[in-house]
Amino acid sequence: MATVFAVSGVATAATQYVITNDDVAFPFLTSITFYAAAPDGTLTRQLQVDTGGYGIGGGFFGANRISVLDNATQQCVYASEALTDDIVGVDVNSMTVAGSAHGSPTDDGSSNGIGMANNGQYLYASFTNSNTIGTFSIQPGCGIAFVNDIAVSGLAGGMINGMAIRGNIMVTSFTDGSIESFDISGGSPVANSDEQYSTATLTSLDSTYPNSIDITSDAHYAIFGDTSTAQVIEVSDISSGRLTTTVVHSSNASISTSTIMLSPDETLLYAANTQGDAITALGFNKKTGRLSAGCVSKPVKGQSKNWSYLVGLGLISQTGNGSGVYVAEFGSSSAIAMVSLTTKGGKCSLKESPQSPFLDPNTLGLLSIGTFPPRAF
Repeated sequence: MATVFAVSGVATAATQYVITNDDVAFPFLTSITFYAAAPDGTLTRQLQVDTGGYGIGGGFFGANRISVLDNATQQCVYASEALTDDIVGVDVNSMTVAGSAHGSPTDDGSSNGIGMANNGQYLYASFTNSNTIGTFSIQPGCGIAFVNDIAVSGLAGGMINGMAIRGNIMVTSFTDGSIESFDISGGSPVANSDEQYSTATLTSLDSTYPNSIDITSDAHYAIFGDTSTAQVIEVSDISSGRLTTTVVHSSNASISTSTIMLSPDETLLYAANTQGDAITALGFNKKTGRLSAGCVSKPVKGQSKNWSYLVGLGLISQTGNGSGVYVAEFGSSSAIAMVSLTTKGGKCSLKESPQSPFLDPNTLGLLSIGTFPPRAF
């Protein structure tokens, strides 16, 4: 697993990629793997880059272990290594490790992973074991430097799970169903004193809880994909800079929506039915924050036989409605599925590509993927 190999071509930042955090557990060194995307979206495994530490092969669905940066000065991929408790920066153009950084001596993500988000100046890391959020300054050449950390906790002591940032606000979810926001205008997060249980958690008597998070481009709405026995999505108006009571959108059409992602034009919300077997696309109104019926794919190939959960999402296209999604398949034969979207007459349909899935032989537990270039917001 630790070898570096090239399957095709020379890497350039003009190429479109899907990148995996392979999250390989001890005693094997972990890695990230680059897949080149063809114009039709199909993937070719291009390069595996050893990152020098160890993963854990599992963890929380909402903790994104890949964070991508694309700006005028540098193109970087950041990957967390949960057992080693560090974050590695990789230069996209050279596909080489640029450096790594640890948090404080007590920052620990070895139980359920280290989630990340970046805003171009800072990278934020959620350490699940220690229930801390670390702030790292992004350095030239894709390096990072530790600044400080803060302690966090759910209202009932839950671990930090999902995390998303937009503008000056960071929004987090915890495993006990509570959610919280922070002001990051000064770099390090400062709590907004708005921690609360989500509406669905309260009304379901703790059988549903927010997991992954996305935020609209104008930072008006925070959207939560819930782990549940149904399809549950919650929306909070954060235009004031603080969380408000979530509005619940639920359906019995599928099982769980633990990972979500807005389309580039914010007309659709994609959801992986994490403990189910399908991808859902729901209509989204970015002015009102309301969701509407959309479409759902047929069962993604290989459930139970090859994979157990559909997890991290990446957009096939970074424009328009996204043209569908790539989705990480967590299991004994981890892979990336490609589920394409078509629209006609105001209606949508989702269909898995005939070439799907694209195997990731470098991992037994794929949870997180990213795309380069990333979505613009």
